[in-house]
Amino acid sequence: MGRKIRSSHSRSSDILNMNLDIKLNNLRVENKPILVGLAGAGYAASGFANQLLTNTPGMKLVAISNRTISKADLIYKKVNITASHVSNKTQLDQVIKEHGHAITDNANLLCESNLIDVIVDATGDVEFGAHLALKAIENNKHIVLVNAELDSTIGPILKHYADKNGVIYTQTDGDQPGVIMNLYRYVKLLGLTPIVAGNIKSVLDHFRTPETQKKWAMENNQSPLLATTAVDGTKIAMEMATVANATGLKTGIRGMYGPKMQHVNNSLENFPLEKILNNEGIVDYILGAEPSFGVFVIAYTDNPERQKYLKMYKMGDGPYYVFHRPFHLCTLETHISIAEAVINNNATLAPLAGPVCDVITIAKKDLKKGEKLDGIGGFTAYGMLENYETSIKENLLPMGLSKDCVLIKDVKKNEAITYKDIVLPVDRLSDKLRNDQAKLFS
Repeated sequence: MGRKIRSSHSRSSDILNMNLDIKLNNLRVENKPILVGLAGAGYAASGFANQLLTNTPGMKLVAISNRTISKADLIYKKVNITASHVSNKTQLDQVIKEHGHAITDNANLLCESNLIDVIVDATGDVEFGAHLALKAIENNKHIVLVNAELDSTIGPILKHYADKNGVIYTQTDGDQPGVIMNLYRYVKLLGLTPIVAGNIKSVLDHFRTPETQKKWAMENNQSPLLATTAVDGTKIAMEMATVANATGLKTGIRGMYGPKMQHVNNSLENFPLEKILNNEGIVDYILGAEPSFGVFVIAYTDNPERQKYLKMYKMGDGPYYVFHRPFHLCTLETHISIAEAVINNNATLAPLAGPVCDVITIAKKDLKKGEKLDGIGGFTAYGMLENYETSIKENLLPMGLSKDCVLIKDVKKNEAITYKDIVLPVDRLSDKLRNDQAKLFS
C-alpha cells in the first residue's frame, strides 16, 4: 500500500513550506520518492507533468491516465521518456516496480495501485472527477485537485469521506484558490481579521462562447470550453465558492461585487468595508486591476499598537489594509500541495465543513423547452456565485451539475435555472453525492 497516513490538519501559511525542499531532497537521496498518478492530459496536466518530470526531486510521476491515450503518451515523449501502455493493475504495479512510466485510459488503475501515494485530478470534469475522487479515497490515496469545478459542487461531501478514510482531500497550490488561502492564513497569523478574500480578474463577459473564444484557445493551446469558462464568470465563481467553503466567508451579493479599478491598492475605496466587516467578511474579486495575475486579502485591525507598526511598514493608516500576492503560477506550484499532503499531511485548501457558497446556473441566452444544457464553458449557461442557503431555498441548479440537463420550460436570458425547470440525466454519481451532501449538512 501507499505511505502510512496520519490524521489531517490544515497548513498555516506559505512559511511552513520552507523546509519542503529539504524533505523532498532527502526522499531523493533515500530513493523513496512520492509516487504520483495523474488523471488528465490537457493544458494544466501537461504543465504539471513537465514540472514533475524535469524539476522536482523526491517525487515521481509514474502514471498518466487519459481517455485519449495518445495525449498521455505525448506528455512523456516531450521529455524523451518512453511509457508503457497498461490495461490492468498488475501491469501498472510491475511497471512502477521496474522504475518505469505507465499510460492508461483507465483512471481506476491509478487508484487501485498498491504503490501510488497520491492522485492528481487535472480533468476539470465534475462527473468524472466524482468517480475518481471516491475511488482514490476508497483506496487510501490522497487526492489533489486541479478541478475547482468538482470541489465547488460536491467538495464538502468528498472531504467528509476523505476524513473518514484518513486521507488528504485538497485543492492545489498555484491556482488562485490555494494561493488566496495561503495569504488568508498568513494575514490571520499576523493577528488581523481577513474581511475580503479576493481574486484579480482581467476580463469578464457572461456571454462569451466557445465560438468567440476559439481563436484565442487555438493560439494558446487550450480548449475552447476552458477558454470560455475563464471569461464568462463561471471559473471565478467556482474558484471563489471553494474559498468560501474553506474559510466560512460568504458572498456579499449574487455574483459578487467585482468592482473595476486600476490597482489592487484601490480596493479599499471600492468595497463597502464597514458593511462587510459587520457581516463577518466576504469572498469577491476585482476587475481589470494590476497586478493582473494576483490575489488579495483585505484585513482589519482596531489595535492601536498594531496600527502604529503597520503604518511604519508602509501599509497605510488603517484600520483596513490590503495584502496581495502579485502572481500565481498554477501548475508550476501543484507539487507543493502534493508534498504537503504526503509529507506533512496538510491540505492547501479544503472545505471546513458544509457548503457556504454555491455556483448557480444562469441562462446565457433565451432558452427553449426541450433544449439540453451544454454545461461549463458552453453556449447555454454561465455560473454565478450565490450563498448556499439562498441556492437551497430557491431550489437553484448548481452549474457543476447542469451538463446534459433537459429544459422542461422556456427560460429567459440571465434568469437563474432551477431544478423545477429541468430533467436531470439518469444515474449520475455527482447527483447522488450532491443529495448526500445536502442531507449530511442540513
